[in-house]
Amino acid sequence: MLVTIPSFALQGIDAVRCDVEVSLQSRGLPRITLVGLPDLAVRESIERVKSAMGSSGFEPPRHRTTISLAPADLRKQGPAYDLPIAVAMLLAAPESGEGAPPGPKAPRPCDWMVAGELALDGALRPVRGAVGMALLARAVGLAGIVVPEANSAEAAVVEGVDVRGAGSLPEVIAFFRGLGRLPRAEPVDVRAAIASQPLAVDFREVRGQGAAKRALCIAAAGGHNALLIGPAGCGKTLMARALPGILPPLEPDEALEVTRIWSAAGAGQSRLLTERPFRAPHHTASTVALVGGGAMGLPRPGEVTLAHHGVLFLDELPEFGRSALEALREPLEDGFITVARAHGSARFPARSILLAAMNPTARGNRCAGARGAREQEKYMERVSGPIVDRIDLHVEVSAVPFDRLSSAPTGESSGQLRERVVAARARQRARQGPVLNAYLRGAELDAAAPMGEESRALLGDAMTRLGLSARAYDKLRRIARTIADLEGACTVTAVHVAEAIQYRILDRHR
Repeated sequence: MLVTIPSFALQGIDAVRCDVEVSLQSRGLPRITLVGLPDLAVRESIERVKSAMGSSGFEPPRHRTTISLAPADLRKQGPAYDLPIAVAMLLAAPESGEGAPPGPKAPRPCDWMVAGELALDGALRPVRGAVGMALLARAVGLAGIVVPEANSAEAAVVEGVDVRGAGSLPEVIAFFRGLGRLPRAEPVDVRAAIASQPLAVDFREVRGQGAAKRALCIAAAGGHNALLIGPAGCGKTLMARALPGILPPLEPDEALEVTRIWSAAGAGQSRLLTERPFRAPHHTASTVALVGGGAMGLPRPGEVTLAHHGVLFLDELPEFGRSALEALREPLEDGFITVARAHGSARFPARSILLAAMNPTARGNRCAGARGAREQEKYMERVSGPIVDRIDLHVEVSAVPFDRLSSAPTGESSGQLRERVVAARARQRARQGPVLNAYLRGAELDAAAPMGEESRALLGDAMTRLGLSARAYDKLRRIARTIADLEGACTVTAVHVAEAIQYRILDRHR
């Protein structure tokens, strides 16, 4: 008997269909053969499946069994095929179970997409990619999906998909034989979940630092990258953690995309992500950890992708490996990254705000005199010019004196700053659609940021004096456009350009 159960395989963050086909032949010695480019984790599923069957009261089929994972030329990874293999094997030989054929109301296995890892006692463990699986099932028109209970909440964020969560193999077999029911996961109200998300850190907790807060507000409004330069302990990390709180709330489609990425990466969030991601990898992170990849199998997303639609915070920027930072060039410029490996390639989204922080010197503080200048220059040389050029805002952060820490005004709250950022982004959306100012290019930038003679002359003078590159020229125009949006101005004036120039302090030292 032949039984086919739809499942899926992950390619990057996308799910593609993979059918689990099980054929039992009465002739030949009892033997199980698994084909279809399985990796080691998939090949080991046979032992997990046999143990789970025995522990659950089922007798493994005593036939010559062939298991095919189709299409055969697609590499299969991970333990997600345990459950569909076990279900297909038991449905192909009903006599191996309770001796009852499927009832008249039993769902057809070919109409349901199934995935899950089996424990040796028959319990189900979560797998990666449940959100992508639900999207695929909806796209191909299947009746629904069957996943472990731990995956049901995240899969339920996809509208129009019947998600059934199961706790063990016997529950799934009873469901497909029409002898039991699996609970349907309740649909998630995405907008309500996003609206109820509290702020992690409020900008009111940051004493002083009005200039840095202003720069981060500009970065949030236009989607610009920023670099904070200041002595240790002046509040750079605290402000970085407060930045997601002034970004606009996630749109429902953005929340679904972020959840899909984290689900595919197995990042430990078995639910809808309702807040902007904030990723802060350690400075010892490798190139693969930052941009994605992996030594075995198909590439997995890295930190720059996990921060998609959010903030990637690189603290102690010069301490990161040179090759790791250089690998960020393309995602910073293009908003995506393509990782190619011997077994395949994957394209990952990487549209986030890069916020970096660094001390002036390796000691952590500023040093006066010629020696101090040499130390600062030497420390800055650890970061290449092309990386610095791709960072829009260079912000100098000073230490807050002791006598002002207790009396310095707290300034605007994150809620107030968010209102200004949301208003600025609304102006951008009305003018140029969903493209943020940071990603305007060519004719789009010319149309969005018209300048008068005074503004153009000021910008030209800055280009000459600072020796700015063509990339920096466009970045200044984008920053000036965002400043104008925060002020509600239709055109970019010389005042906006002058403020934008102040945020390119590192260009003055090259």
